[in-house]
Amino acid sequence: MNVYDFDGTIYNGDSTIDFWVYCLKKHPKILCALPSTAGAFLLFKLRICSRENFKERFYGFLKYIPNVSSTVYAFWDIHMGNIKDFYRRGRRDGDVVISASPEFLISEVCRRLGVACIASKVNPATGKLEGPNCRGEEKVRRFREVYTGMQIQEFYSDSTSDIFMAREAQAAFLVTNNIIKNWSV
Repeated sequence: MNVYDFDGTIYNGDSTIDFWVYCLKKHPKILCALPSTAGAFLLFKLRICSRENFKERFYGFLKYIPNVSSTVYAFWDIHMGNIKDFYRRGRRDGDVVISASPEFLISEVCRRLGVACIASKVNPATGKLEGPNCRGEEKVRRFREVYTGMQIQEFYSDSTSDIFMAREAQAAFLVTNNIIKNWSV
């Protein structure tokens, strides 16, 4: 089985930011959440609040979207082209995408690609996190919860913060744009 990080790895960009921009165009009322988000971002950068607290405040924009699931569906109709060619060529049945991005957002793209998805649980109606952010060591814990005893043949990521997942794989690769390099861990 091969496992892939999502944003920056098989998706060209950050899907959460792209989704926010898409929502801003369709539902400008989400700007009502901007002051809270900006304050949380500042506190996060000053190391006063956690990443999880910042993300929850950021996802507060979701309460201004009347139908999140149909908005997600329409977003992927437009943004499927951001899936990188190297992944489209190498995609295999049994692939797993594991991401810190919200599950409500990337489960649809994973469904369209025909691959499994493990991601951060975020309530799409409220923006509240319903569990730990799926990042760092949490990715390994979440992966092992679903795939007990399974061996990862190859792991791909654009971020060294995924070192914990890379250590679980027989081979690991760092992805920068469309350049894939061996990752010795």
